[in-house]
Amino acid sequence: MKIIGLNFEKISVERKNPIKSKLEISSNINIKEIKQEKIDIVKEQNPLKFNFKFTIEYKPKIAELIFEGFILALFEKTQSKEIIKKWKNKKISDDIRIPLFNFILTKCNIKALQFEEEFGLPTHIPLPSIKPQSEKGNARYTG
Repeated sequence: MKIIGLNFEKISVERKNPIKSKLEISSNINIKEIKQEKIDIVKEQNPLKFNFKFTIEYKPKIAELIFEGFILALFEKTQSKEIIKKWKNKKISDDIRIPLFNFILTKCNIKALQFEEEFGLPTHIPLPSIKPQSEKGNARYTG
């Protein structure tokens, strides 16, 4: 599989209520559709279009970020037929699903962090931080 690229078709960010107490953040990736694509410059491989929806929810009813788009990826002809066949039962093999989801997470998480900063929301993933030496304990790292 060779990923050609990712395009966003819809990005929605909505802050519904102020943060008052305990906050729960959840995220979800959903492949909505897989279909054959035609690209003139690609002859030996079959491009597939994976439509996705990535959602980050701040509960209870605080905010929601939604990213919808698609990934174009190239496959060998026999492999693309097998993927389409499995998709009829809404199944994707792990060797395809895991790299796709990781690619979606990488692209969407970067955008989400920008919007969270602009909308005054806490980040949905922990960011690296520096701690005083006393909190680090005796752990030492020499690289």
